[in-house]
Amino acid sequence: MKMKQFKSISILLLLFLSYNSNVWAQQDPQYTQYMYNPININPAYAGSRGVTSIFGLYRAQWVGLEGAPVTSVASVNAPVGKNVGLGLSFVNDKIGPTDTNVISADFSYTIRASDTYKLALGIKGSLHLFSVDFTKLNIYDPSDPRFQNNISNQITPNIGAGAYLYSENTYVGLSVPSFLETNHYEHNDVSVAKERFHAYLMGGHVFDLAYNLKFKPAGLMKIVQGAPLQVDLTANFLLNDKLTFGLAYRWDAAFSALAGFQVTDGIFVGYTYDMETTKLAEYNSGSHEIFLRFEIFKRYDKVMNPRFF
Repeated sequence: MKMKQFKSISILLLLFLSYNSNVWAQQDPQYTQYMYNPININPAYAGSRGVTSIFGLYRAQWVGLEGAPVTSVASVNAPVGKNVGLGLSFVNDKIGPTDTNVISADFSYTIRASDTYKLALGIKGSLHLFSVDFTKLNIYDPSDPRFQNNISNQITPNIGAGAYLYSENTYVGLSVPSFLETNHYEHNDVSVAKERFHAYLMGGHVFDLAYNLKFKPAGLMKIVQGAPLQVDLTANFLLNDKLTFGLAYRWDAAFSALAGFQVTDGIFVGYTYDMETTKLAEYNSGSHEIFLRFEIFKRYDKVMNPRFF
């Protein structure tokens, strides 16, 4: 079965890299627990929590399927002064023979929109480093000149922007993390691996169900040129400001179980399991996502009830 899976993925990836027209598969890495680190998709989030926030995530998608995506994330963001936020992030995304590294810097500026709401506007600058190791493919003709030289850290810059409106219990964000289309791989002047325009709309609200129980429904909509609309719906509960648990649904793609625990005031850990609802479920055992958030409080700013987003 594994050999069959490997051959299937190798054929798909070979088509992705060598077909003589513009094609694309999964674009930006996807995260089920995106709500705990939106800075990867929306630069306006930088500094919005009012503390220095350090975040790390590891996601293994479609476990058991050869060549499936594996994503690692590390980021830090913090407020600087009264209205400015800064962020820095690193993302590594591996899919079959491809290896993409993205280094991003974020800047946000916040204004008070009303007595209860703040509006942050942000910009993102990023460098994409794209590599392909053709030796990981089953190539029909090993002498094909197109596959003799690996691609190593092909660099392309990009720029993005976002807006983030939030209060103590509600948030709405709209962003485009990369405005420029990127031609990752070209042959005979034809681009065959192009990163398309992405737009994200997210939102959520926290309801106080009881003195020790909060409920947060949230949603994320992703629009990619030439691809179906993707919608993520999440329902999370927070018990005693410590234990988080909930369910999520990625429209026509997967169901997810989510859990997290506030170990200390500054340390929060979480885990997610995704179960596919597509035909891919026959070839993998699901997706796993773990993350750690570490926050540094100023002693006089420390809050007893941390914000649920």
